[in-house]
Amino acid sequence: MKATITRSAAGIWPHERIYTFADGVTLRLGTRTLIMGILNATPDSFSDGGRYNEVEAAVRHARELVAQGADIIDIGGESTRPGFAAVPLEEELKRVLPVIRAIREALPDTALSIDTYKAETARQALEAGAHIINDVWGLKADPRMAEVAAEFRCPVIISHNRKDMDYTDLVQDVIADLQEGVALAREAGVAESDIWLDPGIGFAKTYADNLTLMGQLDRLVAEGYPVLLGTSRKRFIRETLQLDTSELVFGTAATTSLGIMQGCQIVRVHDVLANKQTALMTDAIVYPQRDVAK
Repeated sequence: MKATITRSAAGIWPHERIYTFADGVTLRLGTRTLIMGILNATPDSFSDGGRYNEVEAAVRHARELVAQGADIIDIGGESTRPGFAAVPLEEELKRVLPVIRAIREALPDTALSIDTYKAETARQALEAGAHIINDVWGLKADPRMAEVAAEFRCPVIISHNRKDMDYTDLVQDVIADLQEGVALAREAGVAESDIWLDPGIGFAKTYADNLTLMGQLDRLVAEGYPVLLGTSRKRFIRETLQLDTSELVFGTAATTSLGIMQGCQIVRVHDVLANKQTALMTDAIVYPQRDVAK
C-alpha cells in the first residue's frame, strides 16, 4: 500500500490523501467524508449481536452497506460494549476470517478494516484481505500491534481508551493519551500517513465527558491526522434522547454532521444510508467547490 499526499485549498482538515492498496482498492481522504459501515460478526454486540455472525448473512449485509454508501466495511469479532466478555484468539479468528474472505470475493473494490486489539488477529485478517487496522485500545493492549501495522504498511486507527476516568483536563488528556499511541506507531515504523485517530466516544468517558469531547473535536483534528468519529447508537445519544438503541438514527446523524463540521474525515456507523445523506449535505458546506457525491 502507498499513500500520496497533497495539500488541499479547502476543508477544515487541509490535506488530501489517496491510499492505493496492493489489490487495487483505493481510498481518498480530504475531498468528502468517508463512511465506515459496521459489521459485527459477533453474537453479543450491543445493537446487532447475532445478526451477521453467519458468513452468508454477513456478505448480504456488507452488500447492503455498500449499496447505501459505505466506503469501508469494519468487521469485528469481539464486542466492545460495556461489560463485554473477552473472546479467545482462536474464536475471534473463527468469526472474522471467513467473513473477510467472503466479502473480499463478493466486493473486491471495497476497503475492509479489522476491528481488533489483538495483533495476531490483525495479522491474519490483513493476510485474508483486510486493508486497515481499527484498534479500540490504540496500540496499547498488544505491544505487537504497531509492528503488524508497520509490516503491512496499512492505515491504523488509534482509538482513545483507558482503564480509568481520572482526567485532569478531559480533552487535553485524551489528546495526550492518543499522542502516546502515535509514538508507539512511529517507533515501530508506521508511516505518518498511515496514522488515523479516533477520540473513543463512549469509551472510559461519562455522559458529560462525551458531550464535552464532541464539542471540541476540532482540537483533535488540529493534531494533523485523519480523525474517525464513532458515535453510532452510543449510550450518550440514547440518554440524551431517552430512546431505545434502535431509534437513534437521527441522534447519530446529528453527531455525524457536528463531527464533519469540525474536520472529522471518516464516520463509523450502523445506519449507513441516513449518515451518508447527512454527510453529503454537510460536505456540500465544508467542501463547497467539490463534487462531494463522488
